[in-house]
Amino acid sequence: MNEERVQILKMLEQGKVNAADAAKLLEAVDATEAAKPVQVARFLRVRVYDEKTGKNKVNVNLPFSLVEVGLRMGLKFIPKDTGIDVSGINMEELIKAVKEGVTGKIVDVTDDDEGVHVEVVIE
Repeated sequence: MNEERVQILKMLEQGKVNAADAAKLLEAVDATEAAKPVQVARFLRVRVYDEKTGKNKVNVNLPFSLVEVGLRMGLKFIPKDTGIDVSGINMEELIKAVKEGVTGKIVDVTDDDEGVHVEVVIE
C-alpha cells in the first residue's frame, strides 16, 4: 500500500475526514496512479557466462517485442550438464510480469560446482 493511501486511512481513523471524503481521496489517488506512464521495456538480454573465467558462453540481446520467444530460448541455452534446475521457473508468470512493466533482472541462476551463471534482464 502506498504512502498516500496510508495517510488517507490514518486521517479517517483519526476522524479528520469522514468515509465519503476518504473514498473521494482514494479515488483521486487511483486516478493519479493510473495516469502515470508505464515504463516500457525495450530489450531482453540473456547472458550465460563462466564465473571462473568471466568469458561469455551466450550473450543474446533481443527486441522486447520478442520477449516470449527470448525467454523460452534463453532458458534452453543453459547446458544440460551444469545441473542448473530451471524447472521451478514459471514462464507464463514471468511473461505476465514483464508485460505489466517489470524491469530488471528476472532470472539469476548460478551453478557453483560448474561456475556457470545465467542472467535474464529486461531493460
